[in-house]
Amino acid sequence: MSKTPKQSAGLLMYRHGGDALEVFLVHPGGPYFSKKNEGSWTLPKGEYVVGEEPLAAAQREFREETGFDTNEPFMELGTVKQKSGKLVLAWAFEGDDDPTSLVSNTCVIEWPPRSKKRVVIPEVDRGGWFSLENGRIYIREEQRPFLDRLRQQLAENGK
Repeated sequence: MSKTPKQSAGLLMYRHGGDALEVFLVHPGGPYFSKKNEGSWTLPKGEYVVGEEPLAAAQREFREETGFDTNEPFMELGTVKQKSGKLVLAWAFEGDDDPTSLVSNTCVIEWPPRSKKRVVIPEVDRGGWFSLENGRIYIREEQRPFLDRLRQQLAENGK
């Protein structure tokens, strides 16, 4: 009996910053990621369950992890498979929120691992705007196709 992979849905906010296209990425909170930077950032995302509308879940997760509202229209960026096997479905939307205003929800983790000690951490400890080139350096490797798809779709739409 094969297990259904976990599924997440997320939103990639973008803006036209000066001459360059920029994307908004978030850095995971907690002690595990505290010293990790390049290759650790992600688009705001979260798991959804069978029967839940993925785009609605993506909007909820974006709001929970950043405190920011989202704007239509949403442009589907497809799915990527992360190393863990989790499938991530994403959409992009245009926005221009200030990273210093980010307010994330919290979660409880066991830290250190197998210690039975529970600590509360923010799901996201910071966010930032990145050019597509810098975004490729900082975003998780498996999520880089989202940046390529965003660039391609905006070019096809003349934006």
